[in-house]
Formats: sequence, C-alpha cells, structure tokens
Amino acid sequence: MSISTILAILGCFGLFAGSIIISTDNVAVFLSLSSFIMVFGGTMSAMFISYEPRYVLLSCKLIFKIFGAPSMGRDMLKAEIGRLIKWSYAVQKNGAPALESESKSAIKGDRFMKFGVEMVISGYTGDEVREILTNTVETTFGRNTVPVAIIKDMGAGAPAFGMVGTLVGLIVMLGAMGGDPSQLGAGLAVAMITTLYGVFFARVIFMPAASKVQQREQIIKFRNYIVLEGLVMLADRKSPRFIQDKLNSFIDPAIHFDIDKMKK
Repeated sequence: MSISTILAILGCFGLFAGSIIISTDNVAVFLSLSSFIMVFGGTMSAMFISYEPRYVLLSCKLIFKIFGAPSMGRDMLKAEIGRLIKWSYAVQKNGAPALESESKSAIKGDRFMKFGVEMVISGYTGDEVREILTNTVETTFGRNTVPVAIIKDMGAGAPAFGMVGTLVGLIVMLGAMGGDPSQLGAGLAVAMITTLYGVFFARVIFMPAASKVQQREQIIKFRNYIVLEGLVMLADRKSPRFIQDKLNSFIDPAIHFDIDKMKK
C-alpha cells in the first residue's frame, strides 16, 4: 500500500471536515445527496459519452490503484542493472543461448523483459532489438496513459457540473421567491454546495490521481528504457563493465551499481 497517498487523502478530508466544524455548528448543511448526484453522476455520464466504456471503467480502477504500492522504485532500478550485468557474464562466457536459463525466473510475468530476451536469444542485432523495443516502449506508454486523459477530463468536468447544479439550485430558489423569504438563504446554500463538491472532487481526487498514474507510468517507461539499453548491449556482446557504466548513466549516482562488489 502507498502509505503516503493514504495519509495525504485522509489528511485532506480531515482538514476539510475540521475547518467546517470550526466554522459552523450546522455541519449537515454541507451534506447534499442531490448535489453529489449532480456532480458525480454528471461527470461519469459525460465520460461514457466521450470515451469507450472499457476505458472509463479502467480509469476508475486506476483511481483506486493509486492507494497501492508503486511497482517500481529506486532500489528496483539498481537491481535491474545488476541482473543485466549478471546476464552479460553468462552471454560473454557461453553466448546468447545461455541467457535463456539465466533469465527464466526474471521474465515470468514481465512481458516486456520476456519479449526482449527472446529477441537476444534469437540472434537479433543490437540495432534490431533497439528499433523493436523502442516501438514497444512508446506504444505501451501511449496505451497505458489513455486513462490519464480520461481522469483529467473528469477533473475538468466535475467543477462544470458543480456549476450546473448551482444554476439549477438558483432557478429553483428564484422560482420559490413568492413564498417564505426565510427559505432563500438555505436554498442558496444548497445551490452553492454543488460547486463546492465539483471543485473538491476535481482538486482532491481526479487531478491528483491523474498526476500519480502519469508519474508511475513514466517511471515504468524509464525502467523499460534501461532494460532496452541493457538488452541491446547484450545483443552486441558488450563487456559487463561497459554495460555497467552505460546503465549507471541513467540513474542517480547515489544508487550506481558497482560491479566490483558483485558476487559472481
């Protein structure tokens, strides 16, 4: 689980609720089912009109997935470099076919790695591996970031539907002006809640979720480019030390892999 994400959203809701409690004794005025339906229902309806249903549903799933732990971190990037260097020793000693047994456990569940390793084993040149895997990295990133655009549209649509709800509330309020004047203030408060809900959904849920999904996909893309470079050098039979120096150039010097400390 992503503890920082969970704590941040709990803190946000807590501060928001705390501010309301400090400001008024009538907390219930901030709760409105009709306003929630107008904002959330309107936003989701617009998304299903704008995009294919499976992409909208996938986007909703990804919003919840930001509470899970990221699939890639700094230490994992260093571990990837170490693994590629280890493979380079096997290739240097026994040729590309040795990579098949060395990589068997690593490629399970990692389609990108498996695809690249199979090309190296098949005898593709470094340039051929680079061309095919670059296309794979870019198209995969493009597919995986489609939901980001949808979540951002949710963030743009929520305040708009909040304003629609406010206009509806004002029309209802104005239509009742011939009645009890004391009810106008309460009616205006309810009308404004939809705008509040719209902005809150956009700035606390949808837009931050889109940014986190985008960042995680960029990290995976970065990792895939490191793996790509390593596989290209394996195909070109580069030395382990050259592979180390080239791959270390991608990452923070604080986590550079040291081949001299590696247990061969």
